[in-house]
Amino acid sequence: MDLKTSYEHVSEYVTVVTLEGELDVYTAPALRQLLVDLVNHERWFLVVDLSAVEYVDSTGYGVLVDGLKRVRADDGMMTLVVTQERLAKAFLMTGLIKVFPIFNTADPAVEFLGRLMHSDLRD
Repeated sequence: MDLKTSYEHVSEYVTVVTLEGELDVYTAPALRQLLVDLVNHERWFLVVDLSAVEYVDSTGYGVLVDGLKRVRADDGMMTLVVTQERLAKAFLMTGLIKVFPIFNTADPAVEFLGRLMHSDLRD
């Protein structure tokens, strides 16, 4: 199965990346390139919506971690939207639940990043 990707700049700083399909060794390079392109265009606060993703393999998890490292290098943050119990369990079992802020929908993830970004600007 393929991976469909799209993104929307929902504020001056926050971008929501929506994925649909499978995130695996075959499809992960497209997501990696999208995340690199967004960071290169100074989009450092990302929400990656996995609610329509059916499967993630180790390469997919690696791309997500790499994306997080890229945005953090520029004092940004990446959050995830995970709605499927199977994926939520995988994030728990891998310990990635401690690395990524995970939300049930995109709106609270966007709000979280907005608050985080504004608190960083005040410091």
